[in-house]
Amino acid sequence: MCRALPITAAILCLTGCTPPRQDRLYLDAALRAASWIQSVEQATDAGKTWPADPENPGQVVIDLYAGSAGVVLFFLEAYATTGTTQFLADARAGADDLLARIPEDLSRQGAGLYTGVAGMGFALLETYQATGDQRYRAGVERIVKLLRTQARESGDGIEWNNVTDIIGGSAGTGLFLLYVADELDAPEARKLAVAAGRRLVQLGQDAERGKKWAMSPNYDRLMPNFSHGTAGVAYFLATLYQQTGERAFLDAAIAGARYLQAVAKTDDGGCLIFHHEPGGEDLFYLGWCHGPVGTARLFYRLAEVTDDPEWMTWVRKCARSLMISGIPERRRPGHWNNVGQCCGAVGVAQFFLDLHRVTGEREYLDFAMRVTADLLGRATRTDGGLKWVQAEHRVRPELLVAQTGYMQGAAGIGLLLLHVDAFNNNRQPTIALPDTPFE
Repeated sequence: MCRALPITAAILCLTGCTPPRQDRLYLDAALRAASWIQSVEQATDAGKTWPADPENPGQVVIDLYAGSAGVVLFFLEAYATTGTTQFLADARAGADDLLARIPEDLSRQGAGLYTGVAGMGFALLETYQATGDQRYRAGVERIVKLLRTQARESGDGIEWNNVTDIIGGSAGTGLFLLYVADELDAPEARKLAVAAGRRLVQLGQDAERGKKWAMSPNYDRLMPNFSHGTAGVAYFLATLYQQTGERAFLDAAIAGARYLQAVAKTDDGGCLIFHHEPGGEDLFYLGWCHGPVGTARLFYRLAEVTDDPEWMTWVRKCARSLMISGIPERRRPGHWNNVGQCCGAVGVAQFFLDLHRVTGEREYLDFAMRVTADLLGRATRTDGGLKWVQAEHRVRPELLVAQTGYMQGAAGIGLLLLHVDAFNNNRQPTIALPDTPFE
């Protein structure tokens, strides 16, 4: 398999005056990101946490999107890569704090994968697998019990709120439950996921050539892509089919994919799907949340479960749209000053690295390395290590923040860099989130 290309000497200056070994450049940058996160840690009664925005240290965030759950995952991967016990100690201290914060109900934290207890549970499960400490497994089981007792019957199944999506809704929570069912041999978790899937099938709306899902009946926009829309819901349903063999889930997933094909912009041989309707039909994001990086996950999952080559063709269309877009050198309305896993460069680079892994095609690796080089070139060197100052929100380009977390901060960037290092050294990464088909 092809090896990754070295980054430029100018970029290496950001990680120190003395360049590291050529085969560990990305590891060195990841470790410097870890040093910066460690430099802003806060001790708690139960363990430690890391402020999402170190300039606002009083705001405690524990979720997977921006909070300490994502930082725990990064430290677990750093320990798996290096064997450095301090990284495991940091991960455990963060997981201990999460254990102390598992709520009694979902009134404040919510159920979701990225914004709720499901994401906390995923971080605890990964910590259990790294340590064998039964306390973390018990924490996961508490969260599954909480999801069971707080689920409400609705239509043909269950739901935890009226949100359907990957970020905070039933699709993401269901993916967590399926992961728990596999890893801990927990049939009760799978049963909950199936019930959530049946409710989602019922919520599909007839649309062009298929079906579409709204994020929530209370939201006045419909977003078709992965994080908040049809692509993410259909991905969960396709995954349910993969695990249960229930044809209704596959039929619904394919119906969602057919709708996305019907509305996709494909005149240049690619696949771009608008950000939202009404009013956002001419806005095209490029990342995980509302762009080809996320939506391609549905097409890849369908390729896996159907063996139909049509779906892999659509994965390649998604990749083509990114490769001809002019990024990373050129900023676009859908790819602004953002380097995160969610909206920006890290999600793009991870997608192309994964795509190279499954296809062996050099052009995908080359593009992943271009984006990663640009990412490293935008780092800020501090006494504590490396951080990335970015605009999380497209509509607020003036709001520039260096964050610590997974989806918009150094933990997510560091995970990508560790994954690149793993690729370069013929090692399989440890951390793969429940919403990725690229294991």
